[in-house]
Amino acid sequence: MENNRAQWGSKLGFILAAAGSAVGLGNIWKFPGKAFEGGGGAFLLMYLLIVPLIGMPCMMSELAIGRAAQSNVVDSFGRLGHKGYAWTGWVGWAVAFIITCYYSHVGGWVLRYTVSYAMESGKVYADPLGYFYNMLGYDAAAGSTFIPWPVLIFAALFMAVCCFIIIKGVEGGIERFNKIGMPALFVILVVLLIRAATLPGAAPGLKYMLSIDASKVTPQTFLIALSQAFYSLSLGMAIMITYGSYLPKTENIARNTFMVCTMDTLVAVIAGFMVIPAVFATLGPEGVGKGGGFAFVSLAGVFQQMPGGAFFGFLFYLLLLFAALTSTISLIEGIVAFLIERKGWKRTPTTIAVGLIMFLIGCLYTCSQAALPIKGIWFDFKNGITYPAFCDAMEFLTDRIMIPVCALGCCLFAGWSWTPENVCKEIEQGGIRFGLVKLYSFLIKFVAPAAIIVILAVSLFTGTTLS
Repeated sequence: MENNRAQWGSKLGFILAAAGSAVGLGNIWKFPGKAFEGGGGAFLLMYLLIVPLIGMPCMMSELAIGRAAQSNVVDSFGRLGHKGYAWTGWVGWAVAFIITCYYSHVGGWVLRYTVSYAMESGKVYADPLGYFYNMLGYDAAAGSTFIPWPVLIFAALFMAVCCFIIIKGVEGGIERFNKIGMPALFVILVVLLIRAATLPGAAPGLKYMLSIDASKVTPQTFLIALSQAFYSLSLGMAIMITYGSYLPKTENIARNTFMVCTMDTLVAVIAGFMVIPAVFATLGPEGVGKGGGFAFVSLAGVFQQMPGGAFFGFLFYLLLLFAALTSTISLIEGIVAFLIERKGWKRTPTTIAVGLIMFLIGCLYTCSQAALPIKGIWFDFKNGITYPAFCDAMEFLTDRIMIPVCALGCCLFAGWSWTPENVCKEIEQGGIRFGLVKLYSFLIKFVAPAAIIVILAVSLFTGTTLS
């Protein structure tokens, strides 16, 4: 094993970095809408049960694999005596690469809107949908398209910031940034929560989030809660194995996993209690939505009607910006760490080269939104072979197949090949006692794999993206 491997400088640094990886855009612009559709409090209860039963065992396993192997995501399985599982690492590495290509561009969109609310919120309010389309290269009034150079430049700036942090290293870059970025994220989140909860008309939204609407609880609700918990924790993406490899043997993996998952869940829940009451107070219940269109278009109506809306809109997109940065940084680190170790390349040129390649591929993602008719290819058992927009095909590939497959491979490895006993031995390094061995073994061998197979099957047989 390597003796000079980079390590986290502190326990707090690791927890904030891992939580920063898990806390992404989905926590803020997808969770509230899913919670609303799932019956408010009922959805929250299901989500709070699923995270410890499925999310925590999977994260704990990935962190233990990384720390035991002291290697990158591809080589870790071989280091632990099971080279046949290298495919799991390759899939995870590819997931991180593809997601970074498009996630970095979405980060550029967020950066653009952060600036927009600081400098020209009136233009956003005047025509929210037209402003969004124009950003992506479509002039709705003229019916014409164009290359959206301004937002591509914002995406380049976003990628440059991420690469600069990666070049600074694990402790000097990733850890240092997250020690600033994650507290800032929580402060902004709490400020927005207070603003939303004190709006006239917010009470019904708060009541809805605290009540259980049994009529909306269906198997589909459970499936949505399951998928939100699964995709929210950065599992199956090369991240946690890489971050785990930087953990000292004295760190308590079980406790740290609990803290990371708790922070990720807390952000999602607070976001729900922030967004839903704000929308109830301004647009009414019918205005609640989820995803990028909701965040960039619909919420403009919320901020327009809110006293001090331009300022709070700026804070909201700054919140999204921190979430996007912390997640993208973790994805790039997994990619770069593998190339440094496998190829012997230097961190700085590797980061610059990889960042440039991913940014250029991501340009196709942004341009295929509206500016250019770039198509991908896709297959599922409901629709057969289809040719969606290139941007959609990229997300279908990672979300519907690659992430679940990688996470399933990690579960099978930890539960059946390396065995739960070895995982628990790694967790108990340094004299730490882990009192949930039997429960962990059952969850990682049976419950977590079954849940992931359900997500994979639904995606492929119904043509539905559950992320």
